[in-house]
Amino acid sequence: MFGIELTDYDKKIYQEELADFLPDKIIDAHTHVWLPGMKRSKPKGSAAWTAKVAPDMTYEDLVQTQTDLYPGKSVTSVIMGSPTCFLDKVNAYVTEIMQKHSLPCLYCTNYNTTKEEILDAMAKGYIGIKPYLANCAPYIPANEVRIFDFLPHEHLELMNEIGGVVMLHVPRPQRLKDPVNLAQMVEIDERYPNAKVIIAHIGRAYVYDDIGDAFDIVKNTKNLYYDFSANVYGYAMERLIDAVGTKRIMFGSDMPYTKMRMYRIDDGGKYVNVVPRGLYGDVSADPHMRETDEENLTTFIYEELLALKGAAEKLGLTKDEVADLMYNTAAECYGIK
Repeated sequence: MFGIELTDYDKKIYQEELADFLPDKIIDAHTHVWLPGMKRSKPKGSAAWTAKVAPDMTYEDLVQTQTDLYPGKSVTSVIMGSPTCFLDKVNAYVTEIMQKHSLPCLYCTNYNTTKEEILDAMAKGYIGIKPYLANCAPYIPANEVRIFDFLPHEHLELMNEIGGVVMLHVPRPQRLKDPVNLAQMVEIDERYPNAKVIIAHIGRAYVYDDIGDAFDIVKNTKNLYYDFSANVYGYAMERLIDAVGTKRIMFGSDMPYTKMRMYRIDDGGKYVNVVPRGLYGDVSADPHMRETDEENLTTFIYEELLALKGAAEKLGLTKDEVADLMYNTAAECYGIK
């Protein structure tokens, strides 16, 4: 679908719940684009449902979608290719977008991408890199991938030298609470203070069982940034804001995945996306998908923003603090003026 077709229910949600809550200027710090045919088949560690809800997203589709979703707001998107694409093809596509539209963009990397290749990308205008767990050495089993298997120290050293951005999706089945993830996050925070490392999706803390003692550790980090893209778990947002404040947290949509219609539930410690029956084909084999005949399901992105609003109200955030989350933090991190 080009853009997004908002229902009367969506429009009601936006006008009654979100329009006044959101600042006039928004930075979406986490969006993906790619063309049909660029995706690899069955990339390591990727959730199967993502392919059903988002087969592709062109730059023009992204712009129209953001226009449709946020009437009356000005939105700047940070763009990266999908890291589960053939990287040479998707990076070439993003390079064209970056040079034509002068937007902040991240370069998708493999575990063995050379320093010279990254420096060449930065010289073209990229402001950082997007590593991903699927892009580690092929012999490593998906559940055993560690951060440094796909984000090597050589890449971190380079980003630390030049103050580059790293958008980091943590691996491993235990997500944010995984002790290996947490230990390596702390190591990154301490060893690479000038690299602007963003822990995406609140470390994939989507339900209570993903948290453990993570926020007791996270609160001691000094340099890591965090985004809450594709996360609708308000409690995780509250804990993160309590732990690190609003100056190191930013909004991201993870478009195009958050176009999907859904709400999310915690089913025995696992997240489940509840979606309209038949909308995304046969999802019966996917443990993270469940169908419903309920009406008035809004979009994933509006669910994310409603969760943020609930967290902001519980914590008593000011409009300036909400503006930090929706614009100011990302503007500082990405150098957007």
